[in-house]
Amino acid sequence: MSGGPADEMFTVVDVGGTTLRVGDYDPATGAVHRVRRVPVDGMHRDPGAPVAVLQRRVGTAVRGSQVVAYCHNPYVDIDRVRLHIECARWWDIDTDSAPADAWPAMTVRLTGRCWKEVRSVWISHQKAR
Repeated sequence: MSGGPADEMFTVVDVGGTTLRVGDYDPATGAVHRVRRVPVDGMHRDPGAPVAVLQRRVGTAVRGSQVVAYCHNPYVDIDRVRLHIECARWWDIDTDSAPADAWPAMTVRLTGRCWKEVRSVWISHQKAR
């Protein structure tokens, strides 16, 4: 790849209520390749909520080595969230963000990066005391 905008390949991440999906998006063709699915434990906090509701609570985007996540807290309790990034290269250090408190009806932004490619991204939740 020459690195020009038309040659860029993006890693896309979808965090749902039951599954984390990661794939490679080619803007030249509009196709997503190498989609991988991993179960997540998002349903345990609110087992009665429809999947569509859970999917709206966390959104992540990966562009190259940069990761941005937006976490919305619809609960009355404070939700302590952290962004976890696993890097693709063996020598690239995986990272965990500092905890961020999402107060009720609040959305927090978490960011992180790898030096090179991102392998996977997930958000952990903890009830703040």
